[in-house]
Amino acid sequence: MFKALVQASHPLPALAVTLVTAGLAASTGRSVPGIAAIAVAVLLGQLSVGWLNDLVDAPRDAEAGRAGKPLASGDLHPAIASAAVALAAPAAVLLTLVSGVPATLAHLAALVSAWAYDLGVKSTPFSVAPFAVSFGLLPAIVSLGEPGSPWPPLWLTAAAAALGSGAHFVNVLPDLADDAATGVRGLPHRLGAGATRLLAAGLVLTASALLAFGPPGPPSPLVLAAVPVAAAVLAAGLVLGRRPGSRAAFHAVLLVALVDVVLLLHTGVPAG
Repeated sequence: MFKALVQASHPLPALAVTLVTAGLAASTGRSVPGIAAIAVAVLLGQLSVGWLNDLVDAPRDAEAGRAGKPLASGDLHPAIASAAVALAAPAAVLLTLVSGVPATLAHLAALVSAWAYDLGVKSTPFSVAPFAVSFGLLPAIVSLGEPGSPWPPLWLTAAAAALGSGAHFVNVLPDLADDAATGVRGLPHRLGAGATRLLAAGLVLTASALLAFGPPGPPSPLVLAAVPVAAAVLAAGLVLGRRPGSRAAFHAVLLVALVDVVLLLHTGVPAG
């Protein structure tokens, strides 16, 4: 049961967001207990989002025959996943109180946005909005927990929102056909695979540029090189991705998104 519960939580995205949060918190000079508290709070929140997603999607996942979905296959009882959401969601909010009320409100807003995606926004033309909102608030969840509760600079918020939006488009790409067959009509499904690839590439490249040129002062040579390298990788992926069955564009966007995460951690959370 434990393995199935972990599998239903979307563990890799949850872990990725948690590690980014911990890295951003460490960049502010926060104490180890403070870093641990905000990281665990974000992890619990991400787990609740993953479990809720699979609870809502279980009938569609079963219809599409998707592997690795314990709720759809019957390996995990819905009551157990529902109880996990009911425990993790309030615990995530309460644990964020260690970072103060402003950070807690920002985390709650990010979670409400993510839960809204699970509960139906994913099937609307506004499916990207929860990703923009929730990822855009991530730097604020960290910075608002610092003395004086400063907001992060606008360029950092915009970069995080662009990266999250790009993640939505690239994450949906492999499942466009199955989703459309089971009634999911989010923005990527309405735009089609070609436009979705281009948007995903443009968003992660925008995040690269914001993270490279947004901070005050001249960028380091390494950071400066990241933007043309990202552009070259995306261009190659889009060209190769035109071949039938190719996943080159998908992999290129993922690679540049990884570069963006490194840039995000390198930049940290300066006060706005």
